[in-house]
Amino acid sequence: MCSVITKVTANRRCLAVTLGGLRRYTEGLNASAAGDRRLCAGTIARGVLREGGRTYSSGTQLNDLLLFRQLFESESSTYTYLLADANTKDAILIDPVLETIDRDLKLIGELGLQLRVAVNTHCHADHITSTGLMKTRLPGLKSAISKFSGAMADILLSEGDRITFGKHYLTVRETPGHTDGCMTLVTQDQCMAFTGDALLIRGCGRTDFQQGCPKRLYTSVHHKIFTLPDHCLIYPAHDYLGQTVSTVGEERMLNPRLTKSLEEFVTIMENLNLPKPSKIEISVPANLVCGVHHF
Repeated sequence: MCSVITKVTANRRCLAVTLGGLRRYTEGLNASAAGDRRLCAGTIARGVLREGGRTYSSGTQLNDLLLFRQLFESESSTYTYLLADANTKDAILIDPVLETIDRDLKLIGELGLQLRVAVNTHCHADHITSTGLMKTRLPGLKSAISKFSGAMADILLSEGDRITFGKHYLTVRETPGHTDGCMTLVTQDQCMAFTGDALLIRGCGRTDFQQGCPKRLYTSVHHKIFTLPDHCLIYPAHDYLGQTVSTVGEERMLNPRLTKSLEEFVTIMENLNLPKPSKIEISVPANLVCGVHHF
């Protein structure tokens, strides 16, 4: 996420740092501010908070109009994203998790938001979505997922569709390969991309189950994500190392898998030998029916 840039009073500076440290501190802030302006103009980001053993990302506002929260579920290392129009209070939720439904609904209520759409970037195998249950607690809420996912939802999305909230919208880019129904959701200014499991930070989604295909994934990422501007922020559905955000430029240059040739990538993906997700047998059937499967 973009670095924190705040005004610090002279007294606090004197207490916090020595004169030499202050010079280095100021230089660091100036460099950080310049970098942030290059990455995403008008972005104000705050840090990551921890509460009750779970990790939360504090608020971000883009151009004083877009409210953004990055939330984390620790068992499956899933990120949930809340975006809202700061004026109309219309909101959308990306990849909500069943275990954190109360947290998410509490935050939505505290912020006075009207959640319009809860969307899944694909049919998840490692956790159950909360969209179905959330609909019973928020009348009028619509669920959404790719029409190629094979899952039930109120809105079935495809390439070029828009998910609108207030004056803002996300555009659907189909990025299959991890599953047939994977989507990347891109803000209208192409400043942020929510890549699901297609592109992770220095990694990508596995391709050994659920219609996975390494060739399709490689093509999807290179044609649909790496064609976005270098400064576009990458927000994945998961991270297992405590990383929160990357950029298109970083991943195009540094991703250890996707910087390889197609042939090398296929070989890597076919030899990962990963265990299946522990909840796959219950998660997939549940997520095919919007997370309301009765066991």
